[in-house]
Amino acid sequence: MKSKMCAMFGVDVPIFAFSHCRDVVVEVSKAGGMGVLGMARMSPERVEEELNWIDAHIGDKPYGIDVLMPSNFDDSSAQKYNPDELLPKEHVDFVRNMLDQAGVPPLPEGEADQIKREIVKGINFTPSESLAMVETAMRHPIKLIVNALGSPPVELVERAHARGIKVGALAGKPKHAIRHRQAGCDFVVAVGTEAGGHTGEVSSMVLWPSIVDAVAPLPVLGAGGVGRGRQMAAALVLGCEGVWTGSLWLKTVQSEVTPEIKQKMFEAEATDAILTTSVTGKPCRTLRNRFSEAYEAPGAPATLPAPTQNYLWWQEGRTRVERVRAKEFLTYPVGQIVGEMEAEISVREVVYELLNEMLESRERLDDLLSDE
Repeated sequence: MKSKMCAMFGVDVPIFAFSHCRDVVVEVSKAGGMGVLGMARMSPERVEEELNWIDAHIGDKPYGIDVLMPSNFDDSSAQKYNPDELLPKEHVDFVRNMLDQAGVPPLPEGEADQIKREIVKGINFTPSESLAMVETAMRHPIKLIVNALGSPPVELVERAHARGIKVGALAGKPKHAIRHRQAGCDFVVAVGTEAGGHTGEVSSMVLWPSIVDAVAPLPVLGAGGVGRGRQMAAALVLGCEGVWTGSLWLKTVQSEVTPEIKQKMFEAEATDAILTTSVTGKPCRTLRNRFSEAYEAPGAPATLPAPTQNYLWWQEGRTRVERVRAKEFLTYPVGQIVGEMEAEISVREVVYELLNEMLESRERLDDLLSDE
């Protein structure tokens, strides 16, 4: 394809796949797209391990990394290993009581503190933590760094460019995209509200062309609601140079989600992918669950700011829930395309399905515009 993004990275098709799973990253790149490893749940040591594995399996195909580097709160990384000081008692009691009443067993006595600390080590949400992971990643042959929460620091962009690494950032409004361009980004990911994870309120159909116009001629990837080739075709028609996909890969054989969460996704409708602050403290689209519903109930405490809410959920909630696979509490960031996710298929099959339906959409449009 003659996309600017294909030319920028030397890939065959402008399908960019965000995933926390190294297997998905490798398989998408091998299929002609661009795999991007999400590192928000990894320590620098884990990043090193994952990238070593990717380097050993991806051959000469390009890949990138995605980090959470928010700029609107103080760095609290020094506090997160002392949950008793960081988490308000009211919120801790709220979560513990909720799980107790649901019959979810507590963590083993004598092991709880260590279990929580080990899990929280993998939550990297602050600027210093993100920069530490980027430092680790730059020792590997990555071709791309994407920031998911705001514009990347200009110094980071300059350092990346000096190493031949491209930089992008996610945007939910045209003004965000303009700031990314001013920071020196090579492209922008326009994320419609349909997307999984942290997202805004504007739909893809409205957002994509507005960001394309705002930062032209800078290339734009369309994200949010891209689960089929028709949606990929729509992004290209609306001026995007490719698509940024995430939820789509959760249904694959290679994905990182547990069988219980995957089955819950297969049973879900589009409306079960809800936008809530209950997971991280920032608006995040995730699979509906008892935890999010409890925070919407009358008398519930207001969610904590990021990243404290994230620590609360992992330390007091998810640690207990995932040990026993308590289905009603299980959740995972996923977009509204979850309603069309019905069964497992391979990463390569997903790529082929996207391309085949995109071509069918082009043929349909050609027929509609034909003079014959």
